[in-house]
This record gives sequence, C-alpha cells and structure tokens, in this order.
Amino acid sequence: MTFQEQIQQGIPAILPQPKPYEANINHAPKRKEILSADEKKLALRNALRYFDPKYHAELVPEFLEELETYGRIYMYRLRPDYEMRARPIQEYPGKSEQAKAIMLMIQNNLDYAVAQHPHELITYGGNGAVFQNWAQYLLTMQYLSEMTDEQTLTMYSGHPMGLFPSHKEAPRVVVTNGMVIPNYSQPDDWERMNALGVSQYGQMTAGSYMYIGPQGIVHGTTITVLNGFRKIKRNPKGGLFVTSGLGGMSGAQPKAGNIAGCITVCAEVNSKITHIRHSQGWINEVIEDLDKLVQRVALAKANNETVSIAYLGNVVDVWERFDEENIHIDLGSDQTSLHNPWAGGYYPVGISFEEANEMMANNPDLFKEKVQETLRRHTAAINKHTAKGTYFFDYGNAFLLEASRAGADIMAENKIDFRYPSYVQDIMGPMCFDYGFGPFRWVCASGNPEDLLKTDNMACAVLEEMAKTAPIEIQQQMQDNIQWIKGAQENKLVVGSQARILYADAEGRVKIAEAFNQAIAKGEIGTVVLGRDHHDVSGTDSPYRETSNIYDGSRFTADMAIQNVIGDSFRGATWVSIHNGGGVGWGEVINGGFGMVLDGSKEASKRLESMLFWDVNNGISRRSWARNEGAVFAIKRAMATQPLLKVTLPNVVADELLDF
Repeated sequence: MTFQEQIQQGIPAILPQPKPYEANINHAPKRKEILSADEKKLALRNALRYFDPKYHAELVPEFLEELETYGRIYMYRLRPDYEMRARPIQEYPGKSEQAKAIMLMIQNNLDYAVAQHPHELITYGGNGAVFQNWAQYLLTMQYLSEMTDEQTLTMYSGHPMGLFPSHKEAPRVVVTNGMVIPNYSQPDDWERMNALGVSQYGQMTAGSYMYIGPQGIVHGTTITVLNGFRKIKRNPKGGLFVTSGLGGMSGAQPKAGNIAGCITVCAEVNSKITHIRHSQGWINEVIEDLDKLVQRVALAKANNETVSIAYLGNVVDVWERFDEENIHIDLGSDQTSLHNPWAGGYYPVGISFEEANEMMANNPDLFKEKVQETLRRHTAAINKHTAKGTYFFDYGNAFLLEASRAGADIMAENKIDFRYPSYVQDIMGPMCFDYGFGPFRWVCASGNPEDLLKTDNMACAVLEEMAKTAPIEIQQQMQDNIQWIKGAQENKLVVGSQARILYADAEGRVKIAEAFNQAIAKGEIGTVVLGRDHHDVSGTDSPYRETSNIYDGSRFTADMAIQNVIGDSFRGATWVSIHNGGGVGWGEVINGGFGMVLDGSKEASKRLESMLFWDVNNGISRRSWARNEGAVFAIKRAMATQPLLKVTLPNVVADELLDF
C-alpha cells in the first residue's frame, strides 16, 4: 500500500498486528494512577468508539494493559509503518492544497527528529500533544485527504469531530485543546480527563500543528540572552549563562548561547535526550562530573570562549557547587517543564532519573514532596548567586510560580510580587511585544532547501529596506533580526520542515508575506505556510509570562486571546487554534494560534494583509490600553498608516493626584 493509500484509508478496516515497544525511543513517563475502576471502564469505552465492535474483545485487554502500564491509551498498534516526516506538499493526497499543507505540518510535529515523545504523540514540554492516540491521527489525516475548500474540520482536543460544510474563506480547520470549564483546570483534572481520552494538553504549537522544531525557541532565547547581557551592560563573550532543560524545549538554550556568543551550562537529568541533543549538534560538550564541569567553565572563562556544555545531572547541584567555588554566573534561568511538575517536567535532586520516574508513578505524594523540597533548594542557591550580582529571570516555565507554591524564598518584600522578573516583564514585553515584534514564522511546503534560502533573502531585503526609515524606538529590534536572518543558514537551524522564524511587527509580517506570495505567483518558489508561536504580541493571555508586563489589573483576563482567534478566523486564516494551558500550565493561560497558506493568488494577498494586521494590532491595542508606553507609540503609528483603524487610547493620571 502506498503512502497516499495509507493516508486515505484512515483507521484500517483490518487491524494491524500489535507493535513491540521500542526502548530506543524517548518515551513519555508513566502517568500516575488516577482513574477509579469505573472510570477505567469508561476510558476503555471511549477508546473503543473508534473501532468496529468485532474488534472490541481483542482490543479490551490490550488497551487496559496500556492504561495500567503507561497511564494512557495510546493505541500503539495503530502507529503507521511509514516514516513520520514533513514531505513535499505534492506527495500528500487530497482535493485541497490548504488541507495538504496542514497534513505536512502535522507530520512535522511528529517527526522523530522534532518530537520529544513521538510514539506518545507528544511534541514538546512533556505533555504537549498533537493527538491523544493514534486512531485520532489516522482519522484526522483521512479527513484532510477528503476535504474540499468548501468544508471545515473541527478538532476537539485531538479528536476529529468531523467535516462540516462551510465556504472557501472559512478556516479549513478549527482546533480547540483543553477548553474545560474553568473550575476544572487543576493538574489532576487534566490527568483524569486525559486518561479518559476526552481532553488533552496542546501546549502552544504542538496541538496547533505549528511547531518548527527547536528553531523557534532558539530565536526567542537568542533575543532574550542578547538583551539580558545588554541589561547588565556586559558583553556576552566570556559571560556565563546557567540554565536547565534539554528535553521539553530541546537544545534551544545552548544553541542560543552559542549564537549570542557566551558560555552556556545547561543541566539535564535524562541521559538519552542529552546525548540525542549532542548528536544533533545543539550542544558542544557533555560533562557528567561536577569537578570536571568546574574546571571546564573556569577554562572557558579564562579564554573568553563561546561554548555550550550539557551537564548530565541536576541543575541544583550546579548552582550549589558554583556558589561554593565562587564561579560568577552572569545570567541565570530555568527551562524545565515546570508547568508539568508532577509528571516529568521537573526532577528532584539526589535521586536518579530512573528512581524518580518510578516514584512519580507509584508514590506520587512522595514525588511531589521531593520536587518541592528541590525547588526550595534550587531557589536558595539562586538567591546566593543573585546576591553576588547574577541576573536571574524566569523563562516562562512557571519556575517562580511553582517555587512560591513550594514555600521557597521567592517572594519580593511586598509579599505579592516575585523576587525575580519574568523575562517578558523585563525583556520581551517592553522591548518587543509592546512594539508589535513577535515570532513570525514560515514553512516552505515544497520541502526544497533552495526555497528556504530564497525566502531568507526576501525577508532580509524587506527588513533592510524597512530599517532605512524605521523610527529609533524599533531600530534595535530591526537590526537584531537582520543579523539573525543573515546567520540563519550558517547556524543550521532547520530540524524537520524547511522552516524559518524571525521577530517582526505587523508591517514587517505583511511585507514579507506579500513578497513570498508574489514570488509564488511568478513560480520562483512553491507554496508557503505562514504561522507564529502563540507566545506573541496578542495570541496569549498568561499572567506570569506573555501578559506579565500588563499592570492595569487585567493580566488575569483572557479576552485578548479569544478575540485574536475569532478575528483571525474571519480575516483569512487557514486554520486557527485556541488552548487552555501552554508553557506555564493547565489553567494558567489561554493561548491562540493560526496557520495561513500562501498560494500566489490575489485572494491570499488580501487575506494576509487583513489577518496579519489584526493578529498583531489586537495585542498592541490591549497593551496600549494598559498604559504601556511602547504600545501607545506603536498603536498610534499603526493608526497613522491605516485610516480604518481607530483605537481607544488611555488618558494618564498624574501621580500626585493619587498621593493619598
């Protein structure tokens, strides 16, 4: 059976043979036991809905074993035999070019070189799922292969509810993930609903089919590290950046450190993933001994090296040992998956990786106790370094939030705020998001590296032309991204699809996209898929990350993210997604994303201008209303260029009038 035929058949009429568990694959940890006996029966009923009743007797014991062994029903038997990767768009079967592009993006999210736990359909973050099980994947791909441009596929937390009549200007797919009733957003609620097969954690770009491998987070981390060093007025050369986490967000941090030009030490407890990142070239060296690490860092500092070092072990040991040795850390952060602290996102110190995984599944209360104890030690060690001048920032992974919940010494003197800022509060918010700069990305659906090189050159030319007349307020952002795009090919950032990311404002996104669309029309390049990370100007309401620099009391509201997705839907997005959860945890954030297919048509040109302008300026207007100075500047500039835009501006009250 050909690849196209396998896609078109969906769930096979004849069940394939069970597949062996492949130990060499990086698998998700076992989820904790949470379902009652009756709920396990319900989970089985839910899973068996996908299959003809004649197979139920055969599948019941198999699915029950999966549920009891792994805590979930993944339906491993249904994993396709074909290689999971983003193919050139013409290789996909179907009636709609837009649907074919979405199939390409889904397969990229599950590519073994891209996905964190590919057999469990988890792209990143420990629990950022594309689907809950393999039946959902097969059925979704079948629907996409049948879809016309007069239909829309609705996705309910990984489940393809079905194809519905719509029209050409409607989104081809509408995705929701984890959109539960607000009072049911505790971690155990997710564990239970996910085990039942009725909801999933889509993270951000995992469940919205827009992940482009580690490149996306590499770019954001590079910008963050560069601006972090600027903030402390220090040249990155010879400077030391200490952090942790190579799994959920891959090798992004050490790669970004190399691009920024500093010394990076990134700790990771998982040996398998550490060596994978090293083999992929995202890390220069792996060290397993603290004494050797101390010596190596001292040498790197003495020689002003640019080097990335993975320490195979717990980051708490690094912070504590560097304090004892009086090794100065310039920048410090953490990028473990602390939004998922009780299910493999963060590991306790003093316990082996294997022992911790066993404790997590079989003694979750003790595991939680050990994690919180580690968070208290972690924070205490960081506090010692910041007292010596280290600049520490939360990298949006819920480190500050979970440390506070663990009783760590993490609160500011007012007992309301945290002792340390979120990187959005200090860096990305005021320097980028307020001015409309965020993670614009594109994928060359031809799969041709030459197309990517051409789009790189087009984007660079657009940015260089814009920089000639850009106001001083955004010159730094422009130059950082021009430098990034010029070095993109050299830094070998592509993993999976032929994709690129840069930070651009609405004007930049529209002009770059239009340049692509014109090139497609001329036959110079193939189809291009536009998108962005949800971690952007207006896609996400997250009080401890994306909207942490909103100070008018509205940072806990989610109007912006909902308006963003609704507005994108009728302004021309090819697919849209809205999720509960993301990098900071279930119940802590609402985030929305989109995908847009450019095919060289006049209709695509109209759609990209309308949608991209809204997608950015929705967020700038909200940030402006919160009285953020950069956003007020940016929205006034937008209104000057677009006469149909009229935004309510804030009046600022003099401080002395409120001095009572």
